[in-house]
Amino acid sequence: MPRIFQFLGQPWIASLVIFVVFVGVWQFLTTIGEGKGPAIDSEYAKLMGQSAAAAAPSGTSIPSPVAVAERAVELGRRAFDTSNPNNLGIAWHLYYSLGLVFLGYLLAVIVAVPLGFSIGLMPRLYQSLNPFIQVLKPISPLAWMPLALYAFMDSKTAAVFIIFICSLWPLLINTAAGAANVRQDWLNVSRVLGLSTWTKIRCIVFPASVPMILTGMRISIGIAWFVIVAAEMVVGQNGIGYFIWNEWNNLQLSSMIVAILLIGVVGLILDQALAWVGHKLSFKE
Repeated sequence: MPRIFQFLGQPWIASLVIFVVFVGVWQFLTTIGEGKGPAIDSEYAKLMGQSAAAAAPSGTSIPSPVAVAERAVELGRRAFDTSNPNNLGIAWHLYYSLGLVFLGYLLAVIVAVPLGFSIGLMPRLYQSLNPFIQVLKPISPLAWMPLALYAFMDSKTAAVFIIFICSLWPLLINTAAGAANVRQDWLNVSRVLGLSTWTKIRCIVFPASVPMILTGMRISIGIAWFVIVAAEMVVGQNGIGYFIWNEWNNLQLSSMIVAILLIGVVGLILDQALAWVGHKLSFKE
C-alpha cells in the first residue's frame, strides 16, 4: 500500500476529518439560518439591561463557530481577571470546581479503596453490606442535594458531599471485584511460600487489583466532574456550572458553548491522566 494511503488511514486523520466536517456543517447551518432566530422578549431585554434593538437577533439563535472562537479568545484574555468579584474570569470558576471535585473525590478514595478491599477479601462482609450498596447505588447524586443542604447548611460542603457519594460506588465495587477475583494460581503460590496475610495482600492482591481500581477511579472522576456542574447550576455561587447558568441568564450563548467545550476538555484530561497512572502501575504477565 502506498505511503499516502497508510498516512490517510491513521485514526487521528479520520478524527480530524470528522471535526472539520462537524464545524463546516455547524457553520453552514448557522449561516443559512441568519435572521430566523427567535426574537427576544422586549420586557426580558429591558430586565437584562439591553435595548430591544440590541437584543434582537442579528442571525440564527445558535452562534456560529467563528463567533464561539472569538468569544473563547475574549474569555481567555480575561481568564484570571479578579477586578470584579461578581464577574470573575473563567479560569477561577474552573479552579473552584476542580477544588470541590478533588476534595470530594479524595474522600471517596480514602473510604472506598480500604472498604472495597475488605469486602472483596471477606465474602461474608460483602454479603452483609451488599443490600445497602444495591439500595444506595442507584440513587441520583442530585437527589441527595436537598438533604445535604439541610444537614450541612452550606452549599460548598453539600457539593463536596455530593461528589463524595457519587464517586464512592464505582470505586467501591471495582475495588471489591478486583480483590475478589485475583487468580487462584497466584493465591496458591502464596500459600506454598507461606506468605503472611499482609504480605499476600501487599505483594499479590493489591498489584493484581490495580487495573480494576483504576477503572473505578476513571469512572468515578467522570461522574464527579459531571455532577459538580449540575450541582453548581442548582446551588453554586462560583464554579463552571454557575458560570454556564449565569451566562444563560445573560443570553450569552457563545460563552455557554465555550464553557461546555472546556468542561469536555478538562474531563478528557482527567480521564487520560488516570489512564496514564493505570498504565504505569499495571504489570504484564
